[in-house]
Amino acid sequence: MTTDFGNDGRALPAGLRERWRHESVTSVWRRPSDWYHPAVDALAAAVLDHGDPTAAAWDLGRARGEHGVGVGEALDDLVCLYRSTGVPAPPVDAVRALTEGWSDAQAALLVTGACTDPETGLPTRQYLAVRLEEAYLDAVRLGLDPAAAHGLVLVDVAAGHVTGLLRAARSAAVGAALRDAFGAGHPAATLGGGVFAVLTRAGDDTDARIAVLRAEVARRCEDVDVRVSTRQPVRVWVEPLPATHAAAVQRLAQLARPEPWVGIPRPAPPSVPSAHGDAPHDGPPHRPDGFDLGGPGSGLPAGLLAALWPDGPPVRDTPGPSAPAAPDDDPADGGAHDDPAATTD
Repeated sequence: MTTDFGNDGRALPAGLRERWRHESVTSVWRRPSDWYHPAVDALAAAVLDHGDPTAAAWDLGRARGEHGVGVGEALDDLVCLYRSTGVPAPPVDAVRALTEGWSDAQAALLVTGACTDPETGLPTRQYLAVRLEEAYLDAVRLGLDPAAAHGLVLVDVAAGHVTGLLRAARSAAVGAALRDAFGAGHPAATLGGGVFAVLTRAGDDTDARIAVLRAEVARRCEDVDVRVSTRQPVRVWVEPLPATHAAAVQRLAQLARPEPWVGIPRPAPPSVPSAHGDAPHDGPPHRPDGFDLGGPGSGLPAGLLAALWPDGPPVRDTPGPSAPAAPDDDPADGGAHDDPAATTD
């Protein structure tokens, strides 16, 4: 039997994961770009080996809960896995385990306030802003310039467009590399879009830690696809803290990059009669990336578009002349800083 390998090194029959994904995104899954998680490989392997699926189902349920997937959608996805192997419904033990994992994730989110990014395992930008406030208060108490006591190490690993699966793999690798390089006591956060920040202290051997970080990112991103989506070399630079906490939070917001809105089919336009009197064109427009809207395999059930947009789909505005970009200078922090997207190593 032809095999490929999951992230845990276990052999998987070729095509199973894609059959499961296709079954799910064409029937129950709402966002195709966030379907994949490494936990799906372990559960698929357990099902194929006719082993006990409960541990793997619990892990997948927890992952779905951490990513904000509803319990109904997660259970429907589990049904799709078993259907893709010819079994009409999952066993009760797998259903119970997935539900318990999902519930555990929801309980953890209530306790932590959802301050951890599930892909990287790092705190969010909002959490880093709280730790920055503590650093400024400590500096005031000691009568120090904040820039003399702390600094920010900024890391940019993004290289072009990246899919949800590759983004998750890259984010997990970089999160682990940051923890290895800086260790406990150095709050690190993801800013989105492959940009990360670490709060450092005066007296840290920052250059040595950055060297370790570069080596760890390279080691953990050895997979060909992940390496292609990772900046080579990784861009790392150090910024002193600005004079005020508000200015530091503003700087983080400037550096933050929203994750791309990808993998979700756009609606087909309403039928419009031809100018020559031909029959209306009811078919979906052809997209150059090969994902045709509303066509076979698009993942849109019949009638869904009409239910979502009864008055016709939204029309994207034609972009006008670009407004001049705001300067990246902050008087409070003593000058301009490089934009990670515009500067090279």
